[in-house]
Amino acid sequence: MEFKNTTIFGDLFPEDYNTTLENRTFYNALQPVPDHMNITNEMPIVYAVPLYGYIMPFLLVITIVANTLIVVVLSKRHMRTPTNVVLMAMALCDLFTLLVPAPWLIYMYTFGNHHKPLWPRSLCYAWNMMHEHIPNMFHTASIWLTLALAAQRYIYVCHAPLARKLCTMDNVYRCLIYILVLAALPQCFRMLDTRIVQIDILWHNRTTHVCKRVIASWVQDYLSENVYFTTYYMFRIVFVHLIPCVALIILNLLLFQALKQAQQRRDMLLSKKNQKNECKKLRDSNCTTLMLIVVVTVFLIVEIPLVVVTLLHIISSVVIEFLDYYMANSLILITNFMIILSYPINFAIYCGMSRQFRETFKELFVRGAVSTRNGSSRYSLVNGPRTCTNTNETVL
Repeated sequence: MEFKNTTIFGDLFPEDYNTTLENRTFYNALQPVPDHMNITNEMPIVYAVPLYGYIMPFLLVITIVANTLIVVVLSKRHMRTPTNVVLMAMALCDLFTLLVPAPWLIYMYTFGNHHKPLWPRSLCYAWNMMHEHIPNMFHTASIWLTLALAAQRYIYVCHAPLARKLCTMDNVYRCLIYILVLAALPQCFRMLDTRIVQIDILWHNRTTHVCKRVIASWVQDYLSENVYFTTYYMFRIVFVHLIPCVALIILNLLLFQALKQAQQRRDMLLSKKNQKNECKKLRDSNCTTLMLIVVVTVFLIVEIPLVVVTLLHIISSVVIEFLDYYMANSLILITNFMIILSYPINFAIYCGMSRQFRETFKELFVRGAVSTRNGSSRYSLVNGPRTCTNTNETVL
């Protein structure tokens, strides 16, 4: 099987050039598969044009505004806590995942240039980098950051003494660096596994220079295409999709169980006198845990379909070929779009479920808003009151 094209977030899967005509609907079964970079023949254009060409520019503006506001609010000094740093890094990764390929998506699909030959080679390399490698790097980092966020919250809620040692600002910054480096490494190999050469084709009755992807010699000589690409996709399905999603489901269930126990404790405190302060602290902690459960749940809803389709592709490639690649690529395209659609949602979740986030946002952007420094300076988005010593959260 020749892997010749991928796209942002989830990989589009190319068909083998030797597949039957019935399975080659996407490439137009009446004509041979083109031997050069042709965007029209590499994507399900019937879905790509309306989703990426017409709807995506509006989502791009909304995402830029929403995630920029998240970064501005969370970067304020009184909001700068270990968990808020992770949330801010997630917002930046999501933003760059869409922002980097956006110029190409607008050029190709909004302006209708997907049918034109891509040339010179510098533009072909730029297309690969900005449409595939860099977005995949940021999306992978966003996935692992979401896992780090859930793990951090689990430590806060269920192992508070341990959080004093593990969940420090220095450890969080080190974790962010490790995640970005590890997310970049697979894409570094992908940047080197192909080279782009010039070929001439007849286009509109004129000889035109176009780009052609050629598998690098080190892949063919030392590994073979099947071994290399199967290894790459297996790595993505296991370490980028499957393990993080399974771990997030488990952590979400554990957090939900801890939330129920904390609610029972709060109900018990409500029945006692002189426990109002403790009850309020526990309520803030519960609201924070619930908010992060919602954030992780939204992430899982849009990511799990991508895991399923990618896993089916691996099985179809390695075990027995059964996958309709036109349908698979269409599903990947739609799930990628759903991921884009989820990017502005976190801002709505923070505004709707975090009083501290709303207060800081009002202080910064709502003209004439009454300062709530007494509340917002002592509270972070997720770590609760800084003066609290008796809640199930660790004071950091």
